[in-house]
Amino acid sequence: GEAPPPELKVATNVIGGMRNEMELLLTGLDIEAKAALVKAQVTAALADDPPSEVVWTMSTTTFEDPQTQEQATTRLRCTVKDPDPKKVGRPFTSALVETALASYPGFTMSSPPGPATPYGVYHPAYMPASAVDHTVVLPDGTRQVIAPPTATRPLEPAATPLPPAPLAPGPATTRPLGEVVRARSGDKGGDANIGVWVTTDEAYRWLVHLLTPDAVRVLLPEAADLPVEVHALPNLRALNIVVTGLLGEGVSSGTRIDPQGKGLGEWLRARHVAIPDHVLADPAALVPRPTRSHA
Repeated sequence: GEAPPPELKVATNVIGGMRNEMELLLTGLDIEAKAALVKAQVTAALADDPPSEVVWTMSTTTFEDPQTQEQATTRLRCTVKDPDPKKVGRPFTSALVETALASYPGFTMSSPPGPATPYGVYHPAYMPASAVDHTVVLPDGTRQVIAPPTATRPLEPAATPLPPAPLAPGPATTRPLGEVVRARSGDKGGDANIGVWVTTDEAYRWLVHLLTPDAVRVLLPEAADLPVEVHALPNLRALNIVVTGLLGEGVSSGTRIDPQGKGLGEWLRARHVAIPDHVLADPAALVPRPTRSHA
C-alpha cells in the first residue's frame, strides 16, 4: 500500500568485448603437473600480444582407480577476453592446438577451435520515473500514455528484524546442510542471490544464527574475499544471501561453470555442518529425499 519510489530500476546492457574458450581434457595421473605444463606453454605462446583477460578453470575428478575413462578425466577450460577480436580468435586457438604434440601425455580437446564471439555486460541502474514513457496499448490499437505518479516515497533501508533466541547448546551431528534446508539461487548481473528456508521454528532458530556472512564465506570458499549480505525473513523461516561480484560482470561475460548461479544453492546444501540432533530427529524438519526403486 505504500506509494511507489520516484525512480525506476532499469537494466543497461552493453557489448563488453570479444571472447573465446577452449576446453582441454586431462586424463589419469599427475593432473596438476599436466595442467601446469599446458598453462605455461599457452602463456608463452601468447606472450607477445596477450589478450586482456585469460582465465583458467579446472573441474577435477576425485575417482581412485577409475573404472571408466570419463571418471579418469579432468576438464581444464581456458577463457580469453579482449576488445580486439583478432587477439581471441585464431592466435588464441592456434596457441593451444599447436602445443598438442609437445604438451602433456594424452592431450586432447572436447571440441574443435571456434571463432571469437561478442559478450555483453549487464549493469543495474536507476532513473527518474518521469523519464520513462508508461504506455498502454488498448484492444483497438490506440495507445495511451500514463503519467508518472505524483505521490512517491523514496526508498529507505528496511529495518533488520531481531533474530529469535538461539537454541541451547546440545548434541549435534555433522551432516549435509540440505538434510534440513531447502534452497534456490540465481543471478542479478554479477551478483548471486541464494534463498534458503526451513520448515520448523526450531530449525529456523538454528539456521538464522548459523548462516552469518562469515559462515557463508567459509561454506562457499569462492566467496571468501567478496561482500556477503544475509537478510532474514522470519515470517518465511528464510534467509536471502547476496554475494556481490561472484558472477563477474554477468552471464554473457561469465567464466564460471555456472554463470547464472543456478547451482549455488545446491552447492551450499551439500556442505557439511553440525546440525542439532533434535532438529534431525524431527520428521517435519527434514527435507524428503528421493528413494531408489529396485523393481
